Amino acid sequence: MTGIEMELRLLEDVISGGASVDLPDDGIHRIFYVVHGRVSIGSSVLRDDQALHVSGPSRLVAAPSGATVWRFELAPAAAPLVSFSQPSGSTTGKLTQRLKWPVADQILIRNDSVAFPPGGCAFLHTHQGPGIRCLIEGGIRIDTMGHSTSYGPGGAWFEGGPDPVFAQAAIDRPSRFIRVMVLPARLKGQSSIAYVNAEDREKPKSQSYKGYVDQPIGS
Repeated sequence: MTGIEMELRLLEDVISGGASVDLPDDGIHRIFYVVHGRVSIGSSVLRDDQALHVSGPSRLVAAPSGATVWRFELAPAAAPLVSFSQPSGSTTGKLTQRLKWPVADQILIRNDSVAFPPGGCAFLHTHQGPGIRCLIEGGIRIDTMGHSTSYGPGGAWFEGGPDPVFAQAAIDRPSRFIRVMVLPARLKGQSSIAYVNAEDREKPKSQSYKGYVDQPIGS
């Protein structure tokens, strides 16, 4: 992927029961996160709050009850979209962001979730690579680059990595977002976060994490 313009995409696939789509060998790294339902991808079966990294040709098939899937793609900017159409279902593009490339000489793609108790926050921080986040429950306000934006469930946003971010979760209910980041491969199994203010580094942190994918890939 060196020398190619790359982008990170988030699409929502709402798939009718039993419907399928074939994914070509198109140079795209895909992470499928199941919001609700059940899908088969090759020999793997995914249910609610499970995810899988796929590279190369495969077939995505929904269970008889159908499924809603968030599909994150690290793709060459010129790569066409693969989508569902009626009556098989629908595909909606939620967010696409061109990346500053390469992120590092060797990279990994990480999928995890970040959860907050009511009123929790993430102190002013940066990350070592770009990523897309999508809120799955609760509410959250993101402050960065002089702007504040509040998101409800299904709201998606991009963080470039080096730009400081403060996150304030809803006061009256738990909140959680699903995240896919592109990071230096040396961070496999390690946190990518760095706190901007020295006084915040030793404070108790309210957020908790759940990992799904931490996969080194060719860069």
